[in-house]
Amino acid sequence: MTRETLAPDPRPLTPAIGIVPAVGMVVGIILGASIFVQPSAITAHVPSALGVLSAWLAAGLLTLVGALVAAELASAFPRSGGVYVFLSEAWGPGLGFLWGWAMFWSMHSGILAAIAMVFARYVSFFVPLGTAGLRAVAIAAVLALSAVNYLGVREGSRVQTTLTAFKVLAIVGIVAVTFGLGPRVAVPAAAAMAPVSASSFILAVGAGVFAFGGWHMVTYASDETVFPERTIPRALVIGVLIVTACYIGMNAAYLHVLPIPAVIASRGVVADAANAVLGSGGATLAAAIVVVSTLGALNGIILAGPRVYYAMAQDGLIFKWMGGVHPRFRTPNRAIALQALWTSALIATGTYETLVSRVVYTEWIFFALMALALIPLHRRSGYAPRFRVPGSPVTPLLFAAAALAIAIGQIAAAPRESAIGLLLVAVGIPVYIIRSRRQISSP
Repeated sequence: MTRETLAPDPRPLTPAIGIVPAVGMVVGIILGASIFVQPSAITAHVPSALGVLSAWLAAGLLTLVGALVAAELASAFPRSGGVYVFLSEAWGPGLGFLWGWAMFWSMHSGILAAIAMVFARYVSFFVPLGTAGLRAVAIAAVLALSAVNYLGVREGSRVQTTLTAFKVLAIVGIVAVTFGLGPRVAVPAAAAMAPVSASSFILAVGAGVFAFGGWHMVTYASDETVFPERTIPRALVIGVLIVTACYIGMNAAYLHVLPIPAVIASRGVVADAANAVLGSGGATLAAAIVVVSTLGALNGIILAGPRVYYAMAQDGLIFKWMGGVHPRFRTPNRAIALQALWTSALIATGTYETLVSRVVYTEWIFFALMALALIPLHRRSGYAPRFRVPGSPVTPLLFAAAALAIAIGQIAAAPRESAIGLLLVAVGIPVYIIRSRRQISSP
């Protein structure tokens, strides 16, 4: 298969995503459930106020660099598929196929299933649910939001913008109320500024980076974005900055009303902080916010993923029928439906937990390759992005090194699980070879 296979073709999708919905996608997808649980893990690595806030800031800056890399590539290749397109254009369609393969079978669908289950667990705070009920609610959420996005990208992006606006306003409200009404915890100056080892700080930043997951997904819907070569870079930068500010503000609020040992031990830090400020009713408010937050992340991920499978089908890397577009709604309806069915199957069987734990780290290997792609692309004639990463090539090289360090750290921490995860991705290699040979042999 030659690179000409990947040349842009006219797309029958309707551009309907402007800058506000695009920013809503970036912020809404990232702001899922992580900010409500991840602070405990990070604080355990850096048990000081300065260390915690510095780790979140560093994670945000690292994510911003990755977003700048994606922004340049999106401005150069403004077609649906995002990372799949970037990897294919730089390294060949085989690597792009592996990204899409891992996305569908594990990374993307598994994360969807995991967030849907978090949503269901917080719904159970209001309506008692058993194991079967939790799975039924999670599947219902996936199917309902898939139906909304099936009916049109405009409808899906409106839901996304609305839910994201609610989440950001809720976070701003939490921070304001916590600092305005919450009892301030007396922290000794020595504890607030306690020294942190370099290895502990790196582990904290790594944990923080995972809370920024999904920043790249806005690039998937380029064909449905108005002026994508301008809109997507702006949305990436603005969105990551908003999320970073939210994360730092939330953690500062937690540390304002809870002692560090309580943050480390907490299994629901936002609920504990809300209880400290508002009394026993705070947990109810926190649960409601998490329900809306996870719902917004679900919608954004459901909207984004099918555009990759659509692009792969258009390029002939998977079955052509998956590239179908609904004649009325102008959405990749078959890819949306298939994603919903597979995600529902993962929820029903509970296999998503194993898949996510084994494969989610592998996306950082692909992110490293995406950043390294700028090196050969900058030497390629005809490569003309509207936006360039500041400080290139040093900046993307630093991001690639950090991304590989995160992946290597995860492999070292769980070598057996990591080997199985890499094997799951590698299974896509013979599939791609067989598919390519069939294309070449077909008339």
